[in-house]
Amino acid sequence: MVETKTMPVSGKKIFPLPRHVAIIMDGNGRWARRQGLPRLAGHRAGTDNVRRIVEAVDGYGVEYLTLYAFSTENWRRPGREVNGILHILAGMIDRETEALHKNNVKLSHLGRLDGLSPALKTKVLNAVELTKNNSGMTLCIAFDYGGRAEILDAVRRIVRDEVSPEKIDEALFGKYLYTADVPEPDLIIRTGGEMRLSNFLIWQAAYSEFYTTPTLWPDCTEEDIEKAFIAYSQRERRFGGIKDEGEAKTD
Repeated sequence: MVETKTMPVSGKKIFPLPRHVAIIMDGNGRWARRQGLPRLAGHRAGTDNVRRIVEAVDGYGVEYLTLYAFSTENWRRPGREVNGILHILAGMIDRETEALHKNNVKLSHLGRLDGLSPALKTKVLNAVELTKNNSGMTLCIAFDYGGRAEILDAVRRIVRDEVSPEKIDEALFGKYLYTADVPEPDLIIRTGGEMRLSNFLIWQAAYSEFYTTPTLWPDCTEEDIEKAFIAYSQRERRFGGIKDEGEAKTD
């Protein structure tokens, strides 16, 4: 079982914390519609909320945070929206990288880069390079990411490396994933009330705890994160086994 930390909540409660939290940031478009605004306004509001949630999660002492920012399927959206999201991402990198670096946060990109413009690709790589030696929380941004694409990319690399089939096991396969240096998520939070993974970390999430909140991402607060952590602390993680007289046995 993954070792957890303890952290006081609201000065009253103590509970085990996940080592790695992943968030599906859903609800930007619905938030904009409810405000009578264009969808891009929702994406901007969602981006503005990233710093608040990153600081909140970091404050609890969580070691890894992964944010699902843009999926491989999101390229199917109207070109104007996609271009707007890419522009927002570029602005976010320019605005936030130095602050994250000063706070000792290590940035990591999960996904593909070949779909980005040369300028944006350079921004991403420079941000990763600048923070690579930081020892604080690792912040993974899943951009142009898809779980199925990740698995296929891993298979292609294994084939190119001419790995013998007999040597392929889960541990080796994991080393070929985008998350080779990142532990599997203990807790996946989805905002916006939907109940699906949407092609997010589908290999890594095999035994993750799932938590959903109806709160739309731009409105997500530290209180929403706290509720997710409390729910996580109340679950019993057996990883496919059962507990009988203090010993875990397989089904």
